[in-house]
Amino acid sequence: MIAINTLTSTAVPLDRPNVDTDQIIPKQFLKRIERTGYGEFLFFDWSRIQEGPNAGQPDPSFVLNQPQYKGAKILIAGKNFGCGSSREHAAWALTDHGFLAVIAPSFADIFFSNAGKNGMVLVRLPEADVELLTTRSAANPQHSITISLDAQTITDDEGFSASFDIDPFRKYCLLNGLDDIGLTLRHAAALDAYECTHNAAFWLQPRGASAGADAQ
Repeated sequence: MIAINTLTSTAVPLDRPNVDTDQIIPKQFLKRIERTGYGEFLFFDWSRIQEGPNAGQPDPSFVLNQPQYKGAKILIAGKNFGCGSSREHAAWALTDHGFLAVIAPSFADIFFSNAGKNGMVLVRLPEADVELLTTRSAANPQHSITISLDAQTITDDEGFSASFDIDPFRKYCLLNGLDDIGLTLRHAAALDAYECTHNAAFWLQPRGASAGADAQ
């Protein structure tokens, strides 16, 4: 997981409320056990032509397929983003595609937790602010947004400025690039010392005492 402090990027305006995890990454793609390889299937049902001779081809009308938004690391979405089933693959698909942050008025609770644990900054803003940023990014694909995690602020190149809240523990993890495994590995030396002591004590105890204890 990469550490994030300040992120400056263009943004993809996905002006849709209640985007559920089955739309983010449909169930037929949940067969992989790795966290990678999901990005190409992000928003599959919206991003591909569903009927006719070109079925399965990229739909040029879908915002993610429009070349002017290529490389954007911020997604702007409607309220209740990430609702539906609790699949962690939704966060994997977004990060594998290249998104490091999502701005929305609200997020589903489980998705919010999954995304944070997988290195994404989720910014809650009032609906009016989200609508403003959506409008600006839709009108100008080069519209630049800056998210400062340390300062907990979001600004743009047209004078917008707002602050946002984030859980202090999640903020610490994102700033330091720590997922659950990384948090555990901070104590690697202490864990190794315990294992060495525990293993030594086990092998030094009389075998008969161990066998007798097992037999009781």
